[in-house]
Amino acid sequence: MHHTIEVKDLHFSYPDGHQALCGVNLYISPGEKVALVGPNGAGKSTLLLHLNGILHDHGEVFVCGKPVRKETIGEVRASVGLVFEDPDDQLFSPTVFDDVAFGPIYMGMPEWEVRGSVDDALGAVDMGGFESRASHHLSNGEKKRVAIATVLAMDPEILVLDEPTSGLDPRSRRGLINLLRDLPQTMFVSTHDINMVSELFERTIVIDGGEIVFDGSTKGLLSDEIFLEQHGLEAP
Repeated sequence: MHHTIEVKDLHFSYPDGHQALCGVNLYISPGEKVALVGPNGAGKSTLLLHLNGILHDHGEVFVCGKPVRKETIGEVRASVGLVFEDPDDQLFSPTVFDDVAFGPIYMGMPEWEVRGSVDDALGAVDMGGFESRASHHLSNGEKKRVAIATVLAMDPEILVLDEPTSGLDPRSRRGLINLLRDLPQTMFVSTHDINMVSELFERTIVIDGGEIVFDGSTKGLLSDEIFLEQHGLEAP
């Protein structure tokens, strides 16, 4: 059985010389839901962008057993649904239907299948009936759900989310947490929302200064206030 995500000795430096990742190693098994936490600038988003080939430097990344390379990038992006922190980076079509249909159409699905995929994806995020609405008129919480639907429509094995609860009011946040709990995909979620981490994830990875400083039980991590403080994290 292959790991769903495997990262080996990953290094990444930005053009200005800032080293964002310094030898990251991790693996995530099929069906696992794992949180990624750490202070600002720790390398969280940089790591996520390697998982579907947006960034690449030194080291190896495997997704569903395939190496992430130029020649596999289409297959990799079909396997990994990446949801950005700002849904406006993901939603650019005139209507919700068009946004969610974009991926399946791009993948060459026939029209009848596209409609089914859009219906299923919007149903999964409780946004059925919003097909004809303009995405930019939705609330932030609704936009986040539609952004998740845009990747669910491509039926990915893995969901990778960057700060899914940022900018949400308490009710939208609660709805999103319940949604993520119910989705069956393997999940890797970068967040500052420690309360969500304690509720949703049995395993947490802490990254600081581009290195993994902890990978293990969420419960154990959250009970170690000294360690949390050392790495700029607050206990829930």
